[in-house]
Amino acid sequence: MPESLLRILNGCLLVVLGLFLLRVLRAVWVQVNAPPLMPPAPPPAPAPAAAAPPDGLRFRVIEPTEQRGRTYDLADEVTVGRAPGCGVSIPDVTVSQLHARVFRRDGRLFVEDLGSTNGTWLNRTRVGAAVPLKRGDRVQVGSTVLEVAR
Repeated sequence: MPESLLRILNGCLLVVLGLFLLRVLRAVWVQVNAPPLMPPAPPPAPAPAAAAPPDGLRFRVIEPTEQRGRTYDLADEVTVGRAPGCGVSIPDVTVSQLHARVFRRDGRLFVEDLGSTNGTWLNRTRVGAAVPLKRGDRVQVGSTVLEVAR
């Protein structure tokens, strides 16, 4: 190999090695002069308990008898189902995980089925789309009957 080619390759190697060292020094400098880490943020405060609904309406369990008298507040939007995260969590194997939804629109209360297996019934009529609720109505999900009460 000609001597001039070796000198060129040697020079390129020195340039690459110098750039590498500069990069390492810069990384060390950034780490040394980095601002101190912020302390971890405190955990969020627990959510306040849901306020009672403005009109005082709630679901009261009518059937089964072992659950009779249990009540659930009907806030602006509540899911009804067997899942523990539901606002109205019903321990009934005939109730779907997410069975129905109760919500407010224009000051009125509505119930709609969420594609449950056994359907949602309002006063013994199967619910297809969102239908309005009023005091005294009975909603059946699975084998559980809930009455709209104050």
